[in-house]
Amino acid sequence: MSDPHPIAAAARAAKRAAAAAVSIDARFIDRLVEEFYAKVRADPVLAPIFTARIADWGPHLARMKQFWGVILLGEGQFNGSPMTLHAAIPGIGEFHFRRWLALFDATLRELEGDAGATTLVGTRARSIADSLLTGIHIHRDRRRDLQAMKGLSHA
Repeated sequence: MSDPHPIAAAARAAKRAAAAAVSIDARFIDRLVEEFYAKVRADPVLAPIFTARIADWGPHLARMKQFWGVILLGEGQFNGSPMTLHAAIPGIGEFHFRRWLALFDATLRELEGDAGATTLVGTRARSIADSLLTGIHIHRDRRRDLQAMKGLSHA
């Protein structure tokens, strides 16, 4: 698929180049997603949230691999509404996102072949978590205070 706009094409090329420079490829994403979600399914905090919503893990894992392929490699497309899905989970908040990030970071460290990959992927994961939490504060919780707009970065 070619991008219809040169700026979009350049952004995808930059993602691919940044990923290639630190040995991130589809195989790395596959291992990351598989090993991370194995931790999630065993985690006493996050497992109940996920298992209440995911009956068949195969399609979810495939979707997450697709998502991270877009985020890290600029490959393919991801159509979905992560904000809507996360905001619909009653009681989910900063504690859960911090736990998610802790498991994600632990998985990255275990897989680390290049410290640059750990930094790149970890930074993107924190940005996503921060954005989701900020959106939940604003949309679900109807907060308008400055702290709500800072997501995870305020702590």
